[in-house]
Amino acid sequence: MNRIEQAFDRAKREERVALIGYLTAGYPEPDATVGLAQALVAGGADAIELGLPFSDPLADGVTMQRANLKALEQGMTVARSPGLIKDLRAAGVVIPLIVMTYYNPILAYGQDGFVQDVAAAGADGLIAVDLPPEEAEELSGHCHAEGVAFVPLLAPTSTDERIALVTRRASGFIYCVSVAGVTGARKALPPELGEYLQRVRRQTSLPLAVGFGISRREHIEALRGHADAVIVASAIVDLIEATPREEREQAVREYVEVLTGRG
Repeated sequence: MNRIEQAFDRAKREERVALIGYLTAGYPEPDATVGLAQALVAGGADAIELGLPFSDPLADGVTMQRANLKALEQGMTVARSPGLIKDLRAAGVVIPLIVMTYYNPILAYGQDGFVQDVAAAGADGLIAVDLPPEEAEELSGHCHAEGVAFVPLLAPTSTDERIALVTRRASGFIYCVSVAGVTGARKALPPELGEYLQRVRRQTSLPLAVGFGISRREHIEALRGHADAVIVASAIVDLIEATPREEREQAVREYVEVLTGRG
């Protein structure tokens, strides 16, 4: 099994919902990502979603927009992402790394070259947030050729026909967006989330990971039996933004310990 399969298999055997923690590459400083990734691992994260900053992050709320802008201002680019992934692996980060970006930077870099380079650096999966499934055949093909999971997004508004189309392209897992909106920590999960996940589950055997709005241990517990994983993003970035630099890694580790039930 590859690293993503191993992570989900381990969580399933331990009868828990896996945790995927998010970091914006190069945020809040260019050299901060490695230490923050190590903090996620120490706290018990099962995988890391590494967001590559983009100037027009349409799916993201204010928190992520600020992080994207600051990372770009400090020189983080898609071209530097393979080197950062190598640095993470060299620093002992062995859990799955799922690269998240928008399609424009991938297209500008060159689809085949981008997938080859991040795969060679040690990436396990790729999320292209705004790539429609009708246009994803080429990129998903490159991912398949390089052994990189192609992880698509579905929304509560996705029809059964749309779900079928998306799941045919997918590998690794399915990213199930919890709300019809942008990213951002929320107090409660939408009441219709369970029914939506059931509709997706009927059409795929791949693991389901729920993102957008997950920020509390009770959210994760509420998804037990419905989802295989959660993705916690804005809440982690909010914490990083609000914490002094010398305390960030400890704060992230302790927060992840609470999310995973260790703390």
